Amino acid sequence: MTTHFITAEIDLQESPTQLHQEIEAQLQEQGEPLRWAVTGVDTQKQKAQVEAIVIVEEQKPIQA
Repeated sequence: MTTHFITAEIDLQESPTQLHQEIEAQLQEQGEPLRWAVTGVDTQKQKAQVEAIVIVEEQKPIQA
C-alpha cells in the first residue's frame, strides 16, 4: 500500500452536495482518498482544482 499526491480538475456542479459526490467519484478512480481539498476555482471554465492524497494498493506479482 502506498500513498500518492494527485491533482484533478472537476466540473463545477449545481450544488455543493453534487460537487462533493463528483470529487469523491473521480478520486476513487485513482485510489482510496485519505484527504482532499479544493485549492482553486476557475469560474470562467466552470472548473474546480482539487489536490488529494490517495492510498493505492500495490499489485503483487503473479507467481506461476
